[in-house]
Amino acid sequence: MIKAKSLTMHYGPVVALDDVSFEVRRGEIVGLLGPNGAGKSTAMKILTTYLYPTRGTAEVAGMDVLQEPLKVRRSIGYLPEILPLYLDMEVRTYLRFVANARGLSGNRLRERTEAVIDACGLRPMFRKVIRELSKGYKQRTALAQALIHDPEVIILDEPTSGLDPHQILEIRHLINALAKDKTVILSTHILQEVEATADRIVIINQGRIVGDGTIDELRARAKRVERFDIAVAGQPAPEVERLLSGINGVTQLKPPSDEQAGACAAFTVYAKLGASPWTEINALAREKRWELRELRESPPTLEETFLALTENQAASGGNN
Repeated sequence: MIKAKSLTMHYGPVVALDDVSFEVRRGEIVGLLGPNGAGKSTAMKILTTYLYPTRGTAEVAGMDVLQEPLKVRRSIGYLPEILPLYLDMEVRTYLRFVANARGLSGNRLRERTEAVIDACGLRPMFRKVIRELSKGYKQRTALAQALIHDPEVIILDEPTSGLDPHQILEIRHLINALAKDKTVILSTHILQEVEATADRIVIINQGRIVGDGTIDELRARAKRVERFDIAVAGQPAPEVERLLSGINGVTQLKPPSDEQAGACAAFTVYAKLGASPWTEINALAREKRWELRELRESPPTLEETFLALTENQAASGGNN
């Protein structure tokens, strides 16, 4: 549904995007992840034909954003970071205005209005002035305008910015529901939102793509050590530590913080990448008749993954 090809964007001497290419399949939720100023919003504005790139191009639903911008706009629903609301309008008047601008009228207008107010949970606020709405309902109203014309592609720029935890959860559920029959790009710098929502992640840093894949694929790329957690009940911690330290490939053991410490001898175990200490640990546990309360792999968190991939780019001088 979306193909970005070598997108490059210069603002004078500032390079906002540098040879960015990625694809999004139909029915997929793709998270564009990166720090503030990474180039995410610039990429969104190019895909929505708000900006023309310095070099490169993109296709949306098979249409070139440079050659057929009006057709591209008809196929896209866009929620920008700064909400496109007219605060003195009622919700119903605003949605009717946007629908008319999108070419909807008559029965089709009524059908789509009913559909979006139900999808976005706006029925209790339908006759309210937008200025009087809470932040969450303003966000829902802005999302409703992006959906009013039933677009194939939905582009959301920081859709949960400034919302409280309950509102974030509501918007998250709505995004997941939309993906049943639409393609969604979600741009954010909030790691938890991407992890909870996206099927695939594209990480942008300093205008370049430093990672593209599922969370598990990106974690595998960012992995630098084998790491797992173990907890043994009824054994002295120093003895457990001594025995675990002698396992082939183990490089470090870290006890839990005081707040996490309990009755068990618990450690996070670090081993060389590629080492497989599981067989030796199982043999040791059987030999010593340990009561294992926990033994699980501890893969990199999304935050650790993000930091590892962006640090790789910095270490290579931005040429990753």
